[in-house]
Amino acid sequence: MAQMPWYEKPVLLNREKHRDRRIRAASGFSFARKANSLYLAGVEFNEACKEYAIVFTRLSGGKLAPVVVLGLRSGENLFIDEQERWKATYVPAFVRRYPFVLAELPGQQMGVCIDEGFEGVNTSEGDALFDAQGNNTPYLQNALEFLQRYQAEYVRTQAFCSKLEEAGLLTEMSARADLVDGRSFTVAGLMVVDEKKLMALPDATVLSLFRAGELHLVSMHLLSLSNLQRLVDRMAQRGGAAVQAAPKPA
Repeated sequence: MAQMPWYEKPVLLNREKHRDRRIRAASGFSFARKANSLYLAGVEFNEACKEYAIVFTRLSGGKLAPVVVLGLRSGENLFIDEQERWKATYVPAFVRRYPFVLAELPGQQMGVCIDEGFEGVNTSEGDALFDAQGNNTPYLQNALEFLQRYQAEYVRTQAFCSKLEEAGLLTEMSARADLVDGRSFTVAGLMVVDEKKLMALPDATVLSLFRAGELHLVSMHLLSLSNLQRLVDRMAQRGGAAVQAAPKPA
């Protein structure tokens, strides 16, 4: 999964360069149409597990990360309809932060970036980024606070993923979808918590996960896997004619 899949031209936000810029809200979610998975922070599991399958995968740098599965084929997001609406009650924070994003700078500092490729960036319509004195507007301040909270949750989520790896709880899984026309295809590279390994954990480890609220995250992850079949149902409604999804050990 790409960490910034639809950011066409992310640049550091600059008080002088972007002083006259405004952000016109997107009319829909077309920018995310080709994202078949997205990063998900642990704090989002409660809501996301009701509608999405939550699995784990490796990011480009080798880090383990939880993601929501949005499509079973490359470049396919089954949660965006023809009118560019997001067809789920909960929209992941990864989507809601757009067109802003935090980027790591030299010296382990974080910088705020804006996607100049976003069609809503302009100089005449929408919410201003800076006021006449060059100070942050309430709109920009709210966006920055959202990014800061998101980054804090990202750090917590990475710690959770590290614990799963250290405990040896993860196993590879592939999801197969069978089509009524006889075709089938498999989505590989997914990782899930192995329930047998979870049940075999020492009591002290289980208690530690429970006290940290992380055992609850594991439960939400496992509960969410039934949504893989619902994802196939979405594909069938779009003409993919898929009839069954079968999670299998890789």
